[in-house]
Amino acid sequence: MDTYSGFASVYDEFMDSVPYEEWCEYIVKLLNQYGCCGGLLLELGCGTGTVTELLARKGYDMIGVDGSGDMLAEAIQKREKSGLDILYLQQDMREFELYGTVAGAVCVFDSINYMLKEEELVSVFRLVNNYLDPGGIFLFDFTTAHAYREAASQAVAVDNREDRYFLWEDVFDEETQINEHEITVFLEGEDGRYGRLEETHYQRAYTLEQMKAALLKAGMEFVAAYEAFTEEVPGPFTDRIYVAARERGKSGQGRMEE
Repeated sequence: MDTYSGFASVYDEFMDSVPYEEWCEYIVKLLNQYGCCGGLLLELGCGTGTVTELLARKGYDMIGVDGSGDMLAEAIQKREKSGLDILYLQQDMREFELYGTVAGAVCVFDSINYMLKEEELVSVFRLVNNYLDPGGIFLFDFTTAHAYREAASQAVAVDNREDRYFLWEDVFDEETQINEHEITVFLEGEDGRYGRLEETHYQRAYTLEQMKAALLKAGMEFVAAYEAFTEEVPGPFTDRIYVAARERGKSGQGRMEE
């Protein structure tokens, strides 16, 4: 999971079209719906801390976990400017450790798709279950195979800015269900020459049934699934799915609601 290294410095600019405030409103709505109206909240895969800060402004006491030190450096700079009391930890979400339990946890923007093996999913879910308060809520999203196929069907995408160019291309393997996302950034230097940054990201598509099975194996309770930013049931053409799961006994097996 060695990603978002040199790319971290331009990540926020690359993602500046994302309506983070709207995403946060949706996340908070679901958290409140399932009883997590405040208290200590964990964000896994927090990246540069944009969502972390928005949730902190909504009254949550935030802990942000990410495996990339470069991404967290950007998040810490934001924290210094905002003055918000946020704890950031550089940890792999498959092996993270906290000092105690939290009222809720979120993992959004398809961070969970970086788990390329089902046993890695189970490891993450088991740790979340371990660090949630009894009955605590876990909210996460994931990108579907349909979305990856759509992205892979397009030509190389180009985003031309004043002093930089972003190029990205997706290749989706139907057999492994793994999407290869190649990102290239050309940055203009003071001398007018362009430097080049390249990263390749791998994400795996999962079905909702696979997610339910992994939650169950980890001891959690599946609660509900939604087509992103709605309260609709996901369908075959859904691009992003939100899942709500609940802590249900850290030593036992979970159960799934219909």
